[in-house]
Amino acid sequence: MNDKAPSGKSLIGRMARLPLAVIPRQTVLPILGGKLRGKFWIVGSAIHRRRMGFYEYEKRKIISAEVRPNTVFWDVGANVGFYTLLASKPVGSGRVFAFEPAPRNLDYLRRHLKLNRLPNVEVLATAVSNGNGVSFFQIEETGFMGHPAAEGKIAVQTATLDTLVESGKVLPPDYVKMDTEGTELLALQGASQTFQRYHPVLFLATHGREMHTSSVRLLESWGYECRPLGSDDSGELRELIGRFRPPDDSAMTQYCICPAPNV
Repeated sequence: MNDKAPSGKSLIGRMARLPLAVIPRQTVLPILGGKLRGKFWIVGSAIHRRRMGFYEYEKRKIISAEVRPNTVFWDVGANVGFYTLLASKPVGSGRVFAFEPAPRNLDYLRRHLKLNRLPNVEVLATAVSNGNGVSFFQIEETGFMGHPAAEGKIAVQTATLDTLVESGKVLPPDYVKMDTEGTELLALQGASQTFQRYHPVLFLATHGREMHTSSVRLLESWGYECRPLGSDDSGELRELIGRFRPPDDSAMTQYCICPAPNV
């Protein structure tokens, strides 16, 4: 199957989704394309593009090419586990730590791990932030996404990534995929020591112009260089890949601020 299939907004894409509308949401079917082809997936857990193999093609390709065996991958904002599953194969005897606070997503995440028998993944029911404690969490109407908010209806445990590393609850990362629906700067602030000591490769989604610029400036202050991750960004969502470049690196290029969305 061609991973770069027609988008879900095209006529062909809409026609391809028609049969999916009648499939019960709890049905378990194999993923049809990409590196996850053949892995078991619960139909109603997320948008159909994930199971069809069309989802975030360039991002998937880059992460799959980057991750090496016997390494540690953090999936911060794991949702229902798409990137957790993707990373679990290349790390091999390494470890994947999946961070997800939303109860609905946690249930699907754990079920996906059980269905696919992935012993190298550990789930943490935690909202990653710049402080430790409890925070209110707002769930989107679809139930697919959520973020910390004062008006949130559920309470979730929060923790900094630095604290989790220092306490030994997680292993230091080689790679971090982070998508926290608009709180990425807080998550990065709570991981300052970890990034400056272990220099993991970062795959970061930023939500909004100000959040994007602030996050990249923080990464620059840690000696990171960034570039856009893929070419399919839309609206206020921008994604980047960040790498540590020490000052004496002869191959170092000028640090860049990845283009922010036009709003």
